[in-house]
Amino acid sequence: MAELVAAARTTRQAIAEGSQRLATAGCDSPRLDAEVLLAHALGHDSRARLVLDAHRSPDPGQLACFQRLLARRERREPVAYILGFKWFRGICVRVDSRVLIPRPETELLVEVALSLPRGARVADVGSGSGAVALALKMERPDLAVTGIEVSEEALAVARENRDRLDVEVEFVRADLLDGDRYDAVVANLPYVARSARLAPEIALYEPPEAVYAGEDGLASLRRLAAGLKATEAVRFAALEVGQDQARAARDLLRSAAFTAIETRGDLAGHERVVIGRR
Repeated sequence: MAELVAAARTTRQAIAEGSQRLATAGCDSPRLDAEVLLAHALGHDSRARLVLDAHRSPDPGQLACFQRLLARRERREPVAYILGFKWFRGICVRVDSRVLIPRPETELLVEVALSLPRGARVADVGSGSGAVALALKMERPDLAVTGIEVSEEALAVARENRDRLDVEVEFVRADLLDGDRYDAVVANLPYVARSARLAPEIALYEPPEAVYAGEDGLASLRRLAAGLKATEAVRFAALEVGQDQARAARDLLRSAAFTAIETRGDLAGHERVVIGRR
């Protein structure tokens, strides 16, 4: 099958043959993945250019590059790691296997924090690549945003993103909160149960410490809630949660003395972000 792509005469043929390979490998969106990878191999900013190039012949070097990218995707490596970036609320975030890939549903954390009072001090707990902290600061420059992350490797990625995007966000190493200096907390912490069966893209490639949180997936949220209970300055908290965890997260915020509690759903209709105010 690899020889077919190498011998493809046109862009359209390369996409078709690449799609078949990825479908055989079990990828969920084989044609989309093939188009994105071929656009990258051709040096295009968008896969929309592929329509114009449908009957053109990629040069051998471009096809060889496409072949290498396809081989990685066949092993179920996430497209974002292959490309080295992921778009998040309109910004290009560099990612690799040191950090979790930002998900569209996590954009809700930024959305709910946009209503914070002017000048609020915000902690993005479990910052990873820095996507949430950076997007929030870019959309609300008046906020004082700090990204908190326990992993030194993830912090390196976040700081690289900050420097490349030239955004004024502080990134600090700490295990959850680093003191009583914030008015608001947003958090996308690990929330998957250790026994959960995940897609190979996650189970084989994403950092396990950013995915799993104990036997029921709530270990990190429990620890954060305990920290929030002891931190009187925080008046607003927004927690991203997994499916069927919203009720438990609401209870955890109540135990931390948050009284006004609401839940926001993602585009799929799942309760995704639990918000508490006090």
